[in-house]
Amino acid sequence: MKFPRQYTVSELADLCGAELIGSGDTLLSGMNEIHKVEPGDLMFVDNEKYFQKSLQSAASAILINKKMDPPADKILLYHTQPFDAYNFLAWHFRPSIYCTEAISSLAHIDPSAVIEPGVIIAPFARIGARTIIQANTYIGSYTEIGEEVMIQPGCVIGSDAFYYHKENQEYTAWRSIGKVVIKDRVEVGAATTIVRGVSGETVIGEGTKLDCQVHIGHGAVIGKNCLLAAQAALGGKVTLGDEVIVYGQVGIAQNITIGDRAILLAKTGVSKDLAGDNTYFGVPALPVREAYKQLATLRMVTDKTKERS
Repeated sequence: MKFPRQYTVSELADLCGAELIGSGDTLLSGMNEIHKVEPGDLMFVDNEKYFQKSLQSAASAILINKKMDPPADKILLYHTQPFDAYNFLAWHFRPSIYCTEAISSLAHIDPSAVIEPGVIIAPFARIGARTIIQANTYIGSYTEIGEEVMIQPGCVIGSDAFYYHKENQEYTAWRSIGKVVIKDRVEVGAATTIVRGVSGETVIGEGTKLDCQVHIGHGAVIGKNCLLAAQAALGGKVTLGDEVIVYGQVGIAQNITIGDRAILLAKTGVSKDLAGDNTYFGVPALPVREAYKQLATLRMVTDKTKERS
């Protein structure tokens, strides 16, 4: 998420009650989670296992629960509960905005777009030219939809991320301050859900087509001209290259990257990164020839066992 303007580190430290370690004059332009940080971002870390990764990240400032000397390119904000401080800032800069009208007067909708009855469009959403949104779809705040997009009935686009911080055996939701970005000429099938990023963007690339009942998790990035069949589900922060084909009921675990032009056959389960220009099948996913050989071997062993019994 980007701030409405740049803030000094000292301003943000004062806001969340953190102790500054380093220069307070450094300007910050946004806040983000470790997977998405850029120069100018603030992030948090509260587990020593991730301290080094955080200190080596692109973030300019880090909310942290340990006092230490920061690297030359980092400013630290010491806080005993850095997650709480981060979440406080998230709520401060992106408070809940509830719909009090079906189509918010704060949304920007191109005059050529078609909005059918029953559609809800939240504040600060943007709808491009010649886009069609069919009945009973929800478009969340800050969602950006390009030109010539088709969204079929009953979709939910821009709902909060399923992302929690566990402490003392309890789960606290991260404040979802990201958004959904749908590029030009995308088609979204009926009853599909596309979740906003926790702090960054969930992106559906230009020309991609989603079937009915597809689920896209928070912060996922889908390339251009992909095809995703019914009941496919992508976990948070999954990355698909261009022209990837995902058949029905495929499940992809979080943080997975799949290369350009990969094909995932129906019911495949993906738990590791997959290279492009190949076809995969099975749980866990394997190149299709290897998967079929394993199935054939298992069938022969089973048949021989039956013959002996």
